[in-house]
Amino acid sequence: MPASDVVSPPTPAANRPPRPSATVVVVRDGAQGIEVLLSCRAERGDHNSGAWVFPGGLVDPGDARAHACCAGLDDAAASARLGMPEGGLDYYIAAVRESFEESGLLYATDASGGLVELNDAAAARLAPWRGALHRGEKGLAEFCGEFDLALAVDRLIYFSHWVTPLSRPKRFDTRFFLAVAPPRQTALHDGTEMVGQQWLRPADALLESAALKLLTPTQKTLELLARFDHVDALLEWARSVREVRVTTPRVGVGSRGMRPVVPEEPAWAELGRIDPQGHGSHSYEINPGLPVRLSARVIRVSANNGSVMTGPGTNSYLVGGGTENEWAVIDPGPLDEAHVQAIVAAAPGPIRWIFATHTHNDHSPATVRLKALTGAHVHGRRPAHPEWQDPTFAPDTVLDGGERIGLPGGSTLRAIHTPGHASNHLCYLLEEERTLFTGDHVMQASTVVINPPDGDMAAYIASLRELLDEKLDWLAPGHGFLMAEPQRAIEWIIAHRLKREAKVVDALRTHAPASAQTLLPVVYDDVSERLHPVALRSLHAHLFKLRGDGVALENEGRWSLRT
Repeated sequence: MPASDVVSPPTPAANRPPRPSATVVVVRDGAQGIEVLLSCRAERGDHNSGAWVFPGGLVDPGDARAHACCAGLDDAAASARLGMPEGGLDYYIAAVRESFEESGLLYATDASGGLVELNDAAAARLAPWRGALHRGEKGLAEFCGEFDLALAVDRLIYFSHWVTPLSRPKRFDTRFFLAVAPPRQTALHDGTEMVGQQWLRPADALLESAALKLLTPTQKTLELLARFDHVDALLEWARSVREVRVTTPRVGVGSRGMRPVVPEEPAWAELGRIDPQGHGSHSYEINPGLPVRLSARVIRVSANNGSVMTGPGTNSYLVGGGTENEWAVIDPGPLDEAHVQAIVAAAPGPIRWIFATHTHNDHSPATVRLKALTGAHVHGRRPAHPEWQDPTFAPDTVLDGGERIGLPGGSTLRAIHTPGHASNHLCYLLEEERTLFTGDHVMQASTVVINPPDGDMAAYIASLRELLDEKLDWLAPGHGFLMAEPQRAIEWIIAHRLKREAKVVDALRTHAPASAQTLLPVVYDDVSERLHPVALRSLHAHLFKLRGDGVALENEGRWSLRT
């Protein structure tokens, strides 16, 4: 991975509102694909020093005076695109100005309506204005009047929005624009703000061997650009973006030090809940055995059993507290003495209850040991099929779903029967926090295996849909971090499963009659072959669902569509 930004501890300045700024990502087609212009910031003794960035900087108050000089876009249209009531055009103008100041590339049209050409003589004539604009001695309106130019803001495509984390001493609210390098112009860094410059393929810029210092927005933008082979395809995608969501990294600490965490990373939502001021006090990694206080009522302890199937490890949750200081454990986890002792050590008070989401071997086997140590009362369900299940699990109270169990501190757990991954699967809703402990019903950054006969795809999708009727704020999965936007996450899983089901139907339409083994590489062509043995279980679950729906039929292990 390329070098990325390391976060310094927050300062009082971190509470200041971010300053509006604009960046333009300049691209062109090269001999081996898209190239992007990157410039190296001068050493200023701050976080940005020495970083390779796109041209950009602060929106200047004088930029608003150049509205009348803009071609193809007025403030109303620009503001609507940026989701602002007014002043959106200022960002476009700032992007044009910064591109000219820092790289010498000018997005402006002459009297003919075409982009200006900057041969050596023209570039030399305009060169003094780059420094004058940077120093604020002159403005773009004056510049355009002097040379009879119009700012070609319509050549810029708005595509992303980044806000600096709270922990930064300097914070920026930055709009990112995409633009094709103007023909017949040569990029030349200013030697003041920028002390180096190169055109690079995005993938090459990201290589560790490139040794470039990349800030998080730069790195993520390069990763996006690397998905496209040609500028036209990139522009088509950028023009299709209708809603640009703001990206605000959150700061966490871990094995890579203190660093920004972006929304697509698993820890992002949890960081916002536990460390809302961005002090960098919470980890972006799951650390086995280390208790994590998620709220006044909830503590998480993760087992050291990370794998392809269990992600970063199985989560055990302590729920309770209050004046009685008594606690319940949701999912004791695997039979691992170190993990059991970690749970006991993490409990601020006595453990009185144990709740199992289901009886797979990474969730319930520690129940017997934990009960022996604490005398806790065990709640859960037995499975309908013994295969792949924990044979030692014996609940004191069998839950059917719908039960409400009162815990200390005014906490209430409501059991919800959610079959599918397992016939006896239960989720537990902490009603006071609208937090659903999902076991394996919803996993973070992964889909669960549905393994017949105890796994049932039809039941799984049905129980997911039932959860959409619940009022939820958070999901606490059996593997991974807290998840925000529960409805969105659940809807994504349903859509993903139905999309996979559609691939099964298409495969049957093309290859039937066919065995599941024949269908497997077709249906799961987007999954690594090393995972195909596991995927085969879920494929069988899809086929059984389609048979139950009257869509498919089986004859001696070969599957076809029902005509």
